[in-house]
Amino acid sequence: MPEPDSISPMPDVTSSQVNTDVSPEEIKDASSWVSELQASLGEVLVGQEALGRDLTIALLTGGHVLLEGVPGLAKSLAVSCLADAVQATFSRLQFTPDLLPSDLVGTEVYDAREHTFSVRKGPIFANFVLADEINRAPAKVQSALLEAMQERHVSIGGDTMKLPHPFLVLATQNPIEQDGTYPLPEAQLDRFALKTVVGYPSAAEELEIMDRMSRTAPKTHVRQVVSLDVIEKSRSIVDRIHLDDRLGRYIVDLVQATRDPASVGLGELAPYLQYGASPRASIWLALTSRANAFMEHRGYVTPADVKAIAPAVLRHRLLTTYEAEAEGVTSDDLVARFLETVPVP
Repeated sequence: MPEPDSISPMPDVTSSQVNTDVSPEEIKDASSWVSELQASLGEVLVGQEALGRDLTIALLTGGHVLLEGVPGLAKSLAVSCLADAVQATFSRLQFTPDLLPSDLVGTEVYDAREHTFSVRKGPIFANFVLADEINRAPAKVQSALLEAMQERHVSIGGDTMKLPHPFLVLATQNPIEQDGTYPLPEAQLDRFALKTVVGYPSAAEELEIMDRMSRTAPKTHVRQVVSLDVIEKSRSIVDRIHLDDRLGRYIVDLVQATRDPASVGLGELAPYLQYGASPRASIWLALTSRANAFMEHRGYVTPADVKAIAPAVLRHRLLTTYEAEAEGVTSDDLVARFLETVPVP
């Protein structure tokens, strides 16, 4: 794969150059809980700034998140801490090859005395659902989860039942173990707004992790800092954050380039790409860029917001070829080249 060019500097953008529907005071007041949430998560988690950012963006946008990393990197712990910090219901389901759809969504139970059926709801009926090792679930379970993720409702015994609001699926998967796993279909991967790759900590971070957790009763819970009502209000403000038409076009150009690399002078990447990103990528890139601006206490989106969140939005939506795998070219490598090459407005 050719060496990437140097990253071109992005233009400065100030509040005086954009029209925004949200005043600086309103943004500052509405987003004050973000720093409190990060501090609360930091009481247990060490490092993992990208993970904390992506989980917060999921709260602000209602998007599902796929967390990928080797065992022992606190993926499940991060999700449970998020549930502690937010006043919401939480359920965890360990996915296994023998799991049934009814184990996820629930089932009808027959009452012999009353001669009637009643619905026993499954763990999917929660605000936050941790799907641990999601790629161990068989196709039928993944199909049931897909309906819940996309439609926000499930079907039990012919009846359609709405899921709680908000509803987030936070799934984990282990990239190094293949025995007994079922790769997620592309249609389901596309339903995840973000895919966060959780990496190893630095030596200093691991020393702090060891100091905190090498106890018979380590701290694994955090204080509650925000309610669902506050998050709902924050979402309404995220929708009002200004996205300039030029930045909207930049987002579309970026996604379009993943389908036709030659259109931006990256024809050499075509052999590595089987399929580019879907239109959902443009939708989520625009929405998550607004959320990133909200977290930065701004009422407008800058190119830096788009570039910061683009890898998490795009990496699981690019289907690479066998040639890319053989040469060790990852979807992250391709996303980096597109970000370096597509002109910034």
